[in-house]
Amino acid sequence: MNIYKLLQLNRKIKNHRIKFLGLYLLHILNRRYLAVNLDPVLACNLRCKMCYFTDEEYVKKLKGQFNEEEIDRVAKTIFNRALKLQVGCGTEPTLYKKLPELIALGKKYNVPYISLTTNANLLTEEKIEALLKAGLNEFTISLHGVTKESYENFMGKADYEKFHAAFNAFKKLKQFYNFKVRINYTFNKDNFHELEEFFNHFDGKSFDILQIRPIQKIGNTEYNDFDISSLEEDYTRIIKVITANCKTNNITLLAPNSISKLSNNNEASFIFDYTFCYVSPTSFWKEGFNWKEESFNEFSKKIGWSKLLFSNIFKSKKQLKTTSNKLNYEVEFN
Repeated sequence: MNIYKLLQLNRKIKNHRIKFLGLYLLHILNRRYLAVNLDPVLACNLRCKMCYFTDEEYVKKLKGQFNEEEIDRVAKTIFNRALKLQVGCGTEPTLYKKLPELIALGKKYNVPYISLTTNANLLTEEKIEALLKAGLNEFTISLHGVTKESYENFMGKADYEKFHAAFNAFKKLKQFYNFKVRINYTFNKDNFHELEEFFNHFDGKSFDILQIRPIQKIGNTEYNDFDISSLEEDYTRIIKVITANCKTNNITLLAPNSISKLSNNNEASFIFDYTFCYVSPTSFWKEGFNWKEESFNEFSKKIGWSKLLFSNIFKSKKQLKTTSNKLNYEVEFN
């Protein structure tokens, strides 16, 4: 399954009523439509300056991890409704010791697409191959700096050489396994311009998708300058350079063409709240879901989920609450 083709299709379908009709039918027919985002452990090995893990008070409260019995129950409860399983949503999943077993569990429940979001500092070639053998489809790699100085500055406790060693392993293993590597580059006004030299530092044969996304406020972070207005003039020029390099290397680019588009509402996000399912040791989809005792269908019926999906077919866009922090991106295939 090509998840990026689905994203592109979602953008092309402008009529939200059609989308909610589709979700309603998928739900009542017990089909897959959820994007399950799973944090198996609430911890991180790095202290990135744009991340809430630099907030000491927040980190003190962020504790917990699933045991094997709980993970089995999570899988039984929700994996058969997952169109995509993303392991790692706001923490570092490579700290979870049974990670290959978790990926294999996703495949056991026939989840069509499984991705892992990670800072890659704990990945070795051996660990990468173990995850691929378990059935992983994609590595999504967080990146906050192109050069060694910028990378290690913004990604506290990170090692630039270890990071590139993982990408060397990706390039090597692509000869033997069918998988994708996606880079999520979070930019601010201090690390944006180095993107112009991105392909001088990263081999286009080691990754497949590049997402360029702006800094967002996600808590009391160490770096807190969220004003990127000064980049407006240079943004279009540098994105054109990146686009050309992506085309040369057959890389899919996810990026808005201009900064102004970042502030526009993304109409494709109308259904986001109805497909997004976050799971962690302290949270499971909707508040009040006793997932250790109830099934997904039992709880959905209790909260009137199918009725809500059906009623949204007849609501105007003004009546629907959109997810305002979902940004506009063009999905360009090369």
